[in-house]
Amino acid sequence: MSIPPLPAIMIEPSVRAALLEDLGRAGDLTTDSIVPANAETRCVLAARQSGVVAGLDFSMTAFRLMDPRIQFETRLPDGSRIVPGDIIAEISGPARGILTAERVALNFLSHLSGIASATASIVDAVAGTRARICCTRKTMPGLRAAQKYALRVGGGSNHRFGLDDAVLIKDNHVAIAGGIRAAVEQARASVGHLVKIELEVDTLEQLDQAMTLGVDAVLLDNMGPETLRQAVAIVAGRAVTEASGRITPATAPAIAASGVDLISIGWLTHSVAVLDIGLDHTG
Repeated sequence: MSIPPLPAIMIEPSVRAALLEDLGRAGDLTTDSIVPANAETRCVLAARQSGVVAGLDFSMTAFRLMDPRIQFETRLPDGSRIVPGDIIAEISGPARGILTAERVALNFLSHLSGIASATASIVDAVAGTRARICCTRKTMPGLRAAQKYALRVGGGSNHRFGLDDAVLIKDNHVAIAGGIRAAVEQARASVGHLVKIELEVDTLEQLDQAMTLGVDAVLLDNMGPETLRQAVAIVAGRAVTEASGRITPATAPAIAASGVDLISIGWLTHSVAVLDIGLDHTG
């Protein structure tokens, strides 16, 4: 499925801020002192690792903000599966602008491709089950929309974008409210009729109580596959079931086999490894 790109107005502020941070107070001292102002060059973005491409619009924006004369031609668009040596894009134009924007362009592209690649690996691992892989709010400050976009490119699904998307009642909310029933009833009385309510539960006993309260989704926290199977049976389709808690590529298949609807994984955004992509000079 093709994932719609993010609008340019959402991409530019992040890229512009990154370029300004890199340029500092005096610009690119190295490039400006070595490369003639009228020099032109051609380069390619080349894959060093296998994975899934994501973030080309961020990379393109970095080059074009530095110098609008730079030409960026995509060869393998976001969502493409790549192997080492694949040419992802070709860049040509003023050499100074290309070299100055290189690191910011690669930072975005490598990071977002890392998210897409890791997501795709887990999506592949749970293929044939009903489970969808989704993200959390454990994102890097200022990069939430970009990181959640990359997860979609990798075949995943998005959880909440922010605190205002939906109600997610967790253990601390329950403790302060005085119990599960009080927390759910107070939330339902406060929010609009279109707002979904999800409740985190740690035990099957809590889940039994949740099912009497008509919540829309249950977050089954740190439960093993056998407990998850029992939880799915208790819910019996009355709510969306979401498994979470230190899930890895090795444990995801067994968790998905329990029949849960969603598997949420925080490390896909907060600590995923980058995908190695390089900028190679070609002439």
